[in-house]
Amino acid sequence: MLLKAVPILASLDEAESIKFYTEKLGFTFHSAWDGYLIFSRDGISIHLWPCDDPKIPKATGCYVNVTEVDKLYQELKPKNIFHPNGDLQDMPWGMRQFSILDNSGNIIHFGEDIQEYDED
Repeated sequence: MLLKAVPILASLDEAESIKFYTEKLGFTFHSAWDGYLIFSRDGISIHLWPCDDPKIPKATGCYVNVTEVDKLYQELKPKNIFHPNGDLQDMPWGMRQFSILDNSGNIIHFGEDIQEYDED
């Protein structure tokens, strides 16, 4: 029944958010409606709402499941947007992931499932 979820993150600056998500992350910008922004890439949507409290984005974020996480990491590496503790690594919960900070301070984790499943 459920199809997908769309994260809605805080944006401190509309123009800077549009620039960040399109130029740094390679998302397509679709629309701005009273500061509400809509982006997509590879079937994933991220929405941003206008916010003037810098504490809010520093306390929010989202997780994006991906394939080819190593390839995406290499694509984003030159952009200097990684969280200080966000290097690509295998996590104990079976995900290979890295984390970035957007222009407002939201954390976005990108992860690929690396768990081995029994075929029984």
